[in-house]
Amino acid sequence: MSRIIPFKAVRPTADKVALVTCRNYDDYSSAELAAWLSFNPYSFLHVIHPAYVHSQKITLDKRFKGVAHKYQDFKDDKIFVEEEKPVFFVYEIQTKTNSFTGIVCGTSIEDYKNNVIKKHEDTLQYRVELFKDYLHQTGFNTEPVLITYPDNESLTNWILNKKKEPSIYHFSTTNKEKHTLWRVDLDNDILWLQQQFEKIPELYIADGHHRSASAELLFDEKSNPNNENLNYFMSFLIAESDVKIYEFNRIIRDLNGYKVNDFLARLDEHFIIKNKELELWKPQSKFEFGMYLDGNFYALFYKLENSNPTILENLDAQILYDKVLQPLLGIEDLRNDERIEYIPGKQSILTLKELIDEGEFEVGFMLYPSDISEIKALADNNLIMPPKSTYIEPKFRSGLIVYEL
Repeated sequence: MSRIIPFKAVRPTADKVALVTCRNYDDYSSAELAAWLSFNPYSFLHVIHPAYVHSQKITLDKRFKGVAHKYQDFKDDKIFVEEEKPVFFVYEIQTKTNSFTGIVCGTSIEDYKNNVIKKHEDTLQYRVELFKDYLHQTGFNTEPVLITYPDNESLTNWILNKKKEPSIYHFSTTNKEKHTLWRVDLDNDILWLQQQFEKIPELYIADGHHRSASAELLFDEKSNPNNENLNYFMSFLIAESDVKIYEFNRIIRDLNGYKVNDFLARLDEHFIIKNKELELWKPQSKFEFGMYLDGNFYALFYKLENSNPTILENLDAQILYDKVLQPLLGIEDLRNDERIEYIPGKQSILTLKELIDEGEFEVGFMLYPSDISEIKALADNNLIMPPKSTYIEPKFRSGLIVYEL
């Protein structure tokens, strides 16, 4: 049984929503950040990245307090308004290639603790504690955890009917996305949605493992029966077939002492290798890998060596690590080794080629994206994917909906 709650959201006024909302600030280059902060006084970047110019010179404690103060300034200036009662939202994101629609709500930390809400990625404790301190000192969160639920005809039809009603927001962004938000405030609709999710035995985190873990840690430290929002964390619930999963491709700075021919010979132990020369080749199915090395693209077809592999051993990202990255290239720590970097699969493989041709990297690997069934199977068996195995959309706009603690 999955428990969800409505909440008294804080959100931008309709006339300013397109100016306020932003991508996660990590997605902006330094030049983009400077431009947005200089020319758009309403950008939520002013809140989540206060004192941008001096950000490296102040302590985290002062930075978090600055976030809290700037957020309060936005509320005092009536840039934000608060809902009169707890509500749900239906939110649609239309990109150039995909459309995503889901439900914004609070999901239960007790469900998270009891594995009703399942996870497939490991977390770094320092990041969990850092974001927990951020939540505690700022008193709000605006980036929901992306959670999938099994496709459900009743929910799908209800959402389709809801989208026929007038929205409270409909706006476009500079990256050519369209965003639409509907408020769900009728008691009958709220109760019906809660009852539908009570029938769903398990939910799966797609993106946001650190955020959910930080919410749990804050709950453990600050649990308060009079503050229900602490017992839940904001989530964006979306049907599992609507999630778009991309791979993360890998680029490595050197061949760990191997000559090109020697490296290819070692790869031949585990892969059938076909030289595609200058063809921009990407994997077409599971157990296929692309490689760019020494000016040529290669197709690598994995020689299945185990007739009964585990779920984790069957994962392409794990195969690449077990057969190439760790034993041949000497990369033990996929998170922290400075010799490896990652490129989201939604980017052109020309990006990978250009970075290697420029000389800073020597070899790149392209993977075939995982699917939702692999993610669920790992989560069901309490297994963890290798770091940077998936790049998942949709991505939520910061500052669109604020969940106060």
